[in-house]
Parts: sequence; C-alpha cells; structure tokens
Amino acid sequence: MSRVHRSRPVLVEEAHRATTFEIFFDLVLVFALTRLIDFMAESLGPLTLYQGLLLLLWFWYAWSCYAWLGNQVRADNGPVLAGMLAAMAAIFVAALVIPQAWQRHDGALSPPLTLAIAYVVVRGLHLGLMTYSSSGNPQYRRQTLRFAVSTTLAWVPLLVGAVLGGTTQTVLWTVAFLVDYGGGRIATAASFGEVRSGAHFAERHGLVLIIVLGESLLSAGAGAGLSMLAWPVLLAAVFGFAATVCLWWLYFVGVAPAAAKVLTSASPRSRRRQQLASDAYTLAHLPLVAGAVYFALGIHLILANPTEQTRPRHFGGEPMSWSAILVLYGGAALYLTGRLLFLRLTVHSSPGHLVAIGLVLLLMPLARTLPVLAALGLLTAFLVALVGHERRPRVD
Repeated sequence: MSRVHRSRPVLVEEAHRATTFEIFFDLVLVFALTRLIDFMAESLGPLTLYQGLLLLLWFWYAWSCYAWLGNQVRADNGPVLAGMLAAMAAIFVAALVIPQAWQRHDGALSPPLTLAIAYVVVRGLHLGLMTYSSSGNPQYRRQTLRFAVSTTLAWVPLLVGAVLGGTTQTVLWTVAFLVDYGGGRIATAASFGEVRSGAHFAERHGLVLIIVLGESLLSAGAGAGLSMLAWPVLLAAVFGFAATVCLWWLYFVGVAPAAAKVLTSASPRSRRRQQLASDAYTLAHLPLVAGAVYFALGIHLILANPTEQTRPRHFGGEPMSWSAILVLYGGAALYLTGRLLFLRLTVHSSPGHLVAIGLVLLLMPLARTLPVLAALGLLTAFLVALVGHERRPRVD
C-alpha cells in the first residue's frame, strides 16, 4: 500500500531574512491601518478615537501572531503560503468595512458582522497554521492548544457584539480583545515560542514600521485635492513630511541596528531572546506603530478633512481643536514612548528620552493657542531639534 505524501513545514534557520511575500502581507495590514485613519477622521471624538485604538490593537495582535509564525516556519512555502494568502484576503475585506465598523445595516451581513467574521477567519487560519507547523514539536503543539482556548473563547463576544451593535458592541469587542490577548500572554508566559532567527524577527518589525510611516504619510495627504494649490497647505505638507522623516530617523538610525544586534547575539533557545522578542518587539512596537498612525491622523485633519478650522483660509489665525492637537502631539509622544520602551528593553535609555516625551506634552497647551500651521510647525521644529540633539557626538 502506497503512502500518501504529506508535506512538512520548512523550518526557519538563524540566517533567514524577511521574504518579499512577508512584505506583501505587511502591506495589506498597513492598508487596514490607513483605513483606520479614515474612520477616526470622519467623526473625531473620544469614543471614535477609542474605537480606532481598539481596532488597531486587534490588527496589531493578529499581525504579531503571524510574525511569530513566520519565524518558526517559512511563510513563502506550501500550506503556510496558502493559509497566509487566505488571511491576507480576510484582512483586506476587514479593512474595506472599517469606516462602517459601528454602523447598522438592514442587510443580513452588516459591516460590523463582516469585520468580526473576517477577524475570526484571520485568527482561525493562524491556529490552523500553528497546528501544521507544530508537527514533530510537542512543546509548540502544547502552546498551540493553549492559544486555541483563549482565541476561540474571544470569538463569542466578538460575534455577539457585532450583532447587537452600539455601546454593547464596543464593550463586547473590548472584552473579546482582552480575552484573546490576555490568553495569548498567558500561553506565552507558560512557554515562550522559540525565536529561530533574531535578524528575521527584528527585520519584520522594522519593515512594518517603515511601511506604516510611508503609507500613513500618503493617507494623511489623501483628499487635499485642489486645495494643495494654496501655499499654506503646501507648507503644512512639507512640515508633515519633515516630521515623519524625523520619526524615521529616531528609530532606524542607530536605535534599530543596535537593538537587532542585542537580539541576534542572544542564544537562539535562551529565555533572554524570547523575552526580548516578546517585550521589545511585540509589545514596545505597538506604541511606535500606534503613534505613527495617530500622528498621520493629525496631519490628515490639517490637509484633508474639510472642517472650518483646517481650510486654507484659516491657516493664518484659526487654532486647531483639542481633539486634533491630541492626536497630532499625542501621536508623536506615543511614538517617543514606544521608542523609550524599546531602548530600555534592548540597549539603554537616558533621562533625556523621558524629558523629550514630557516636552511634547507640555507644548500641547501652547499649540492649542496657535494657528494651525504654526502648531504643526512647532511640533516639526521640536522633532528636528531632537534629531539634531541626538546627532551631536557624545563626550565620554
């Protein structure tokens, strides 16, 4: 009797680097994040900002799970490739309905339910791929079973919330995330997943962040249209671009290479490497990505949102609203907070990093009194000064 051939997962080796397929996967995720900017810009307020943050947490956690998976087995091979392609399609569908994520429709499949089902598909596929990848690895199989418990339990409030809508939807979706993420952290604490390639893991997180910075900048300028002919809007766009370059520099020049060296120098099977991957990359990169998204939202409100305070004729004298100041300056502060955590967990941090965050927050009341263009220029000038300060040679 002939045996049926069954493909086995191709394990990642220490020298493995990010593949073009994984970058393709990241682009679909970032498309979802840019849709979040559109969602929050439509009706800026505390509830909308929280709902946007909740969805951002969902997508970041889902992406992190696939990033860990891609560090165990090659993502561009066999069933893993097929499964991740299906997950990409589900993320794409979820992204399309994000702007209507809290709107009720008379149809059988409302946008909230579509989003919930798409997310269930993304997480379910991940569990299936983990099961496939755990072939011959009892420890990874046990971790998969622990993940499966919390993940499937989270689907109940997720789907029920999508059906009920309104405030109940927000509450139940928060519960769903806490169950899913909390269970994942417990499973990780019980048995860290092996980081087979430190260079690959660091590269994946750096690549997704650079894509977020680039795509968020594009999203920020979307919708400006003919108003770009006005010089104040053009100057605001240049300020936004310069500030984004500063955010890039503050992570990718010096910080990211040094942290990657720390991760790769740790023993592949050591708990030190697993903790660095889990805390410095999976956790600390969340405020980096979220900060970039909220900062882009602030630029979006200036360039693209047709409200009275952001039309070109008001750039000279009308101040921004507190909500707009919060996302613009708060996004920069959140990004710097993520950078501080990342440095503290990998290389080192200095009191100056904490002072920089405090200064951004202290500038917010002043920015609230300034015209729109001046408020953006003030933040850009601060970030340029911060980059200049860190470029100065240190005297030991």
